[in-house]
Amino acid sequence: MSSIPFVKAEGLGNDFLVVDLRPGQPAAGIPSAADPAVVRALCDRHFGVGGDGVLAILPPVQGDARMRVINADGSEAEMCGNGIRCVAKLLYERDPSLHRPVLRIDTGAGLLECRIEERDGRVETVAVEMGRPQLDPPQIPVAAPGGKRLVRSPLRAGDRQFNFTAVSMGNPHAVIFVDDPAADLRALAEAYGRGIERDSLFPRRTNVEFAGVRQGSAGIEINLVVWERGCGITLACGTGACATVVAACLEGRAAPDQEIPVHLPGGTLFIRVASQPASGGSANYTGVSMRGPARIVFEAEIDPDQIYKPAAES
Repeated sequence: MSSIPFVKAEGLGNDFLVVDLRPGQPAAGIPSAADPAVVRALCDRHFGVGGDGVLAILPPVQGDARMRVINADGSEAEMCGNGIRCVAKLLYERDPSLHRPVLRIDTGAGLLECRIEERDGRVETVAVEMGRPQLDPPQIPVAAPGGKRLVRSPLRAGDRQFNFTAVSMGNPHAVIFVDDPAADLRALAEAYGRGIERDSLFPRRTNVEFAGVRQGSAGIEINLVVWERGCGITLACGTGACATVVAACLEGRAAPDQEIPVHLPGGTLFIRVASQPASGGSANYTGVSMRGPARIVFEAEIDPDQIYKPAAES
């Protein structure tokens, strides 16, 4: 197998191996870079390079480029908020034909616009128009009798009863708000995230958010730990932060049309939920924007055949 050139990149500690498979680019002609077994080997933090997944840059469908997201376990995700910022940074800085203030990237969640905020030619932050949240159960997807939106819906996990709100940001999320300010959100994610991810309610599994809302100096802020589908706990999750602010608005914990800081273990993202009036006095959420950093760590190449693969447990 050929050596795979890649760029290691991260957004708030959510780290990826980015492989550019477009014609004329470093990894062109090496489609094995997106093979699930290869991805699992590359992302192993002890025997491989280590990462939360592989981001494959492919020729565009409608936009400037296409992003494919393969999780560390080899499964594929529709979208990755931190990942798309990394891809936008790489495209802007490395491809002269895409050195412009707005990039349009095709994803499994649709065509998304990324607004570049740079200094001296280096991308500092990327603001992504993440699209309209999906709240109807069949589109998330989540099993819901009667097809009604699931807001503060009961969910049993192990020895605990939770209430969750279901949101899709192109990928499924089950958002759980924890009202006890002393609660350890990470401990809850470690104890219950895997079970909820694979609960029969979620036919394509789900990301799981454990969140706490607090009053900051300038308004509402949210503390968040995410159990990512196919990855486990990560330092940050862009779509998870977006879904959590949408859920906070649905539950009356936050108001739309204001930028809300979401504090994750790896740093802070800034999320805004846009709305317009709807019938009956309710709000119609028309889009979500996410703003945050992206950073290139290093670039290298690796031969997957040379990665040590431990023997399977008997």
